[in-house]
Amino acid sequence: MAFFLETLFGGLMVGTLYALVAIGFVLIFKASGVFNFGQGAMVLFAALMMARFAEWIPAALGMQPGMVGNLLAIVVTLAGMVVLAWLIERLALRHLVNQEPIALLMATLGIAYLLDGFGPMVLGSEVYSIDVGMPKDPVFILDSMFPGGLMISLEDLYAAGIAAVLVAALSIFFQKTKTGRALRAVADDHQAAQSIGIPLSRIWVIVWSVAGGVALVVGVIWGSKLGVQYSLSLVALKALPVVILGGLTSLPGAIIGGLIIGVGEKLSEVYVGPMVGGGIETWFAYGLALCFLLVRPQGLFGDKIIDRV
Repeated sequence: MAFFLETLFGGLMVGTLYALVAIGFVLIFKASGVFNFGQGAMVLFAALMMARFAEWIPAALGMQPGMVGNLLAIVVTLAGMVVLAWLIERLALRHLVNQEPIALLMATLGIAYLLDGFGPMVLGSEVYSIDVGMPKDPVFILDSMFPGGLMISLEDLYAAGIAAVLVAALSIFFQKTKTGRALRAVADDHQAAQSIGIPLSRIWVIVWSVAGGVALVVGVIWGSKLGVQYSLSLVALKALPVVILGGLTSLPGAIIGGLIIGVGEKLSEVYVGPMVGGGIETWFAYGLALCFLLVRPQGLFGDKIIDRV
C-alpha cells in the first residue's frame, strides 16, 4: 500500500508540472483560437534567460549569487518576455489579422523554430542550472501508518502549490476583469471584437506576455529540476495530451488533465510495464488522448462546438 501511495503521489506531482506547460497553450488558445506550438520554445527561452541573467547580474554588480540576484534575474527575464511578446505581435501576428487559423498556426511553428535556434545561439547551449532555493531533499510523512513513512518530493510539492496559485489567478483574470473578457471576445471572433472597439494588437501583446510569464515559471521549475537544456522545449510535447484531455479552453481542465496523465503513466509503468516489457510511460499519454479524441473531442471541460444551420 505504501509503494502504491508513493507512486500515486509521484504521478500527481509530475502531473502538475505537465499542467503548468499546458496552461500556456490554453492561454493563447483562449485569446486567439489558435494552438501555440511555440510554447515549448518559450519555456526554453525563458529558462535560458533566467539561468544566464542569474549569473551575469551578480557578476556585473559585484555581488555574490543568491536570492537578490535571482529576483533581479526574474524581473529582467519577465521584462524580456514582454518585449518578446511585443515583437511577436508587431512582426508576425499583426499581419495575420482576420486570416485563416492555419496561417496563425504556421506562424507559431515559425516562432518555435526561431526561438529554438536564437536562444541557444545568443545565450549559450550548455546545460545550465537554476537555483531559486527550492528544496531538493525528499521528506517522509505518515510514519505512524506505514513503516518508514511515505517519501514525498518537497520540490514537486512547491511546484503543485505554484500551479494552483497560477490557475486561480488566471481564472479570476479571465472571468472577472475587463481585459480578460476582451481576451475571450477576441478568441470568439476577431472581426466582431474589433467592431466594438477592442484593440486586437494590444490584446495579443497582453496574452502573449502572460503566456511568457507562465513560460518563465515553468522554465524555472523544470530548469531547477532537470537543468536548462534543449530537452526543455520537448517537455511541451507531453502537454499536448494534457490539453486534449482537459479541453483547449479550460484552465482548471489543464490541471485535471495533467493529474490524469501524470498518475496514469506512473501507475501503468509500474504495474503494467513489467508485464509487457516496459516503455508504457512514453506513449500512455498519447494513447489516452487518442481515445478522448474519438469519444469526446472537446475534452473534459472544453466548450462543446455546436454548428447551427
